[in-house]
Amino acid sequence: MSLSYVQPSPESPWGTYLMQVDRVIPYLGSLSRWADTLKRPKRALIVDVPIELDNGTIAHHEGYRVQHSLTRGPGKGGVRYHPDVTLEEVMALAAWMTVKNAAVNLPYGGAKGGIRVDPKKLSLKELEKLTRRYTSEIGIIIGPNQDIPAPDVNTNGQIMAWMMDTYSMNVGATATGVVTGKPIHLGGSLGRVKATGRGVFVTGREAARRIGLNLDGARIAVQGFGNVGASAAELFAQAGGKVVAAQDHTGTIVNGNGLELADLVPHVKTTGGVAGFKGGEVMGDEEFWDVPCEILIPAALEGQIGSERARRIQAKLVLEGANGPTTQAGDDTLSDRGILVVPDVICNAGGVTVSYFEWVQDFSSFFWTEDEINLRLDKIMVGALKHIWDTADHHKITLRTATFAVACERILMARQERGLYP
Repeated sequence: MSLSYVQPSPESPWGTYLMQVDRVIPYLGSLSRWADTLKRPKRALIVDVPIELDNGTIAHHEGYRVQHSLTRGPGKGGVRYHPDVTLEEVMALAAWMTVKNAAVNLPYGGAKGGIRVDPKKLSLKELEKLTRRYTSEIGIIIGPNQDIPAPDVNTNGQIMAWMMDTYSMNVGATATGVVTGKPIHLGGSLGRVKATGRGVFVTGREAARRIGLNLDGARIAVQGFGNVGASAAELFAQAGGKVVAAQDHTGTIVNGNGLELADLVPHVKTTGGVAGFKGGEVMGDEEFWDVPCEILIPAALEGQIGSERARRIQAKLVLEGANGPTTQAGDDTLSDRGILVVPDVICNAGGVTVSYFEWVQDFSSFFWTEDEINLRLDKIMVGALKHIWDTADHHKITLRTATFAVACERILMARQERGLYP
């Protein structure tokens, strides 16, 4: 029986996730009898988030927190503020977090949150009110041992600080471990801001080595030039690559000789996007998918690469910095064309890995250096990817199906060993 409260399509986030689960069932052996566990979120909370705007009117926003699985540990996953957030999207993102956490063997289940709002239309004071009210509303199911939110699309360290403070006020004690991605002064971890982008680079570096692609001089196209895309672009540039195209919600720019990141990154920070950058030519947004490159990094929103765009991509390697950027049809097309995809559920797991480090540091009140964190991150990501690659080679399946095979075996083994209560 399918769920009554969502109507997924093959191209929608939850629909894509369900198809990914179906693909992995043949590789689960006797654990496949538990597979329906993966297709049902444990808990989905929908809340009203009312705030008084600066002009005195009352605005209401839909908020969500979905805990897909808590079998392997507390929920872990970001909170996004976006006008197009839906329950179905948050469910899919929570499910991908379950898989991602198991893929890198972190002691977490998967969760995700969101508010249907355009944060760019709110003042700082209104944004704070929205965050605090939302935190209070979902406070009944979050906590350092229950579910630990983090930044995602349009949220950042400041929003995490407000969430942490609100939760702490409600429980009557400072609870730094309730969220990750916090400012350093409030128990945040060094290296957390760039961790997701660093994970994209580390998995990309390993994948390039496997397929004999030299990073020195490699052309890179990046969709989404926020925290993840920009951090990954900088690391690839340090390794000798050149970013020839960048796209975000403001537009698309291209420069065959490479965009100067030392100028582009500050430009994006000050103007809010790549549009208007003098060091590149403007290009139509749809033409981005035709740019000649060796590496493509989709690091924006989900559902960007369907079969039509997948037929046009010229890259040898696609590194999924975003969650769910490729539909099932797009995935099949890329596979048929011999283009290697490092899937989101391992490629962008650097962020949650360093979030785990932050959580551990908060519990012990003992903090590591940035070098220690980057070394630990590198070791975990490389080890996880090697295990996934061995699984892919053994079964002759894609990296995505292999990642799901490794992760879902861990999730369902834990489910089987815990049993059903009562």
